[in-house]
Amino acid sequence: MLIYDLTYEELEEFFIQNGFPKYRTSQVWHWVYKQKIDRFDEMINMPVEIVKLLEQNFKFDSMELVIKNVSEDGTMKFLYDLHDANLIETVLMKHNYGMSACVTTQVGCNIGCSFCASGILKKHRDLTAGEIVGQIIKTEKDSGVRISSIVVMGIGEPFDNYKNLVSFLKIVNHPKGLAIGARHITVSTSGLVPKIKEFAHLGVQVNLAISLHAPNNEVRSKLMKINDRFKVEDVIDAIKYYINVTNRRVTIEYIMIQELNDTPEIALELARVLKGMNVYVNLIPYNKVKEAPYERSTLDRREAFYNILKRNKITAVLRKEQGHDINAACGQLRSQHL
Repeated sequence: MLIYDLTYEELEEFFIQNGFPKYRTSQVWHWVYKQKIDRFDEMINMPVEIVKLLEQNFKFDSMELVIKNVSEDGTMKFLYDLHDANLIETVLMKHNYGMSACVTTQVGCNIGCSFCASGILKKHRDLTAGEIVGQIIKTEKDSGVRISSIVVMGIGEPFDNYKNLVSFLKIVNHPKGLAIGARHITVSTSGLVPKIKEFAHLGVQVNLAISLHAPNNEVRSKLMKINDRFKVEDVIDAIKYYINVTNRRVTIEYIMIQELNDTPEIALELARVLKGMNVYVNLIPYNKVKEAPYERSTLDRREAFYNILKRNKITAVLRKEQGHDINAACGQLRSQHL
């Protein structure tokens, strides 16, 4: 087991069960998450018996960097080789508010979105909480920069790996862990309705984003097989439930695909579906993948779509393109090296 797998409370319990005071947890976490050590024997103020106990039970991440691509816009994409030879991706994006890491939660993906390279191979396994945390630690070391925000939008469906996702959130948000504020963390889901409702009661201030991509079942089912299980109406109801419980705004992720979901008629329909909801729409230029037949919506069409939403009092933003020159969309780099 990775030392990164344990929440603060779990490590406290581990020490208590082994006859050590729980305050040792604070000391260990300081070395692991503040000093970012690679070996337990680097903890110079810890008793030898505690160092040996940790060495016998835990290890540090063995994730190895395979490829690092750097975009002209400063976006970095990392391909990592896990201990079992599985490949995952992490993306580092530069914003005016700091550096944001997009992390992966699964090896492969079962959601099967037709526009996405992540689902080319079915899910092989879930990542542990520590393997998700390890992406933040490793990416900071491989980039030399401090990560100030996280988006859980990489390969896989985060809510399909719910238990490990929640542990990851607790670890990176903990003030003695990586201390990344909850409001600087966004979790994205393709629309697993029961988990959206469960997440509403988690009691964290983490942001929620929903990959909608279409306002009706006909178009959304072409893009996302998950819509056969959870229809647009079900997802919208779950979003309303989440907003009612948390009183927090939800981001609607909307990838713009030429002449499929970017027409004026679709924009008006989306505005009707979202009317009166505490949401904002993130209009994303599509990063084309060779395995999918789609083209990115032109800038003129994206702007026209945006203007229709604004006229209908739907808050929206046209997201700037990032990493297109290095295949930064989920799964693209991994699919090239399988």
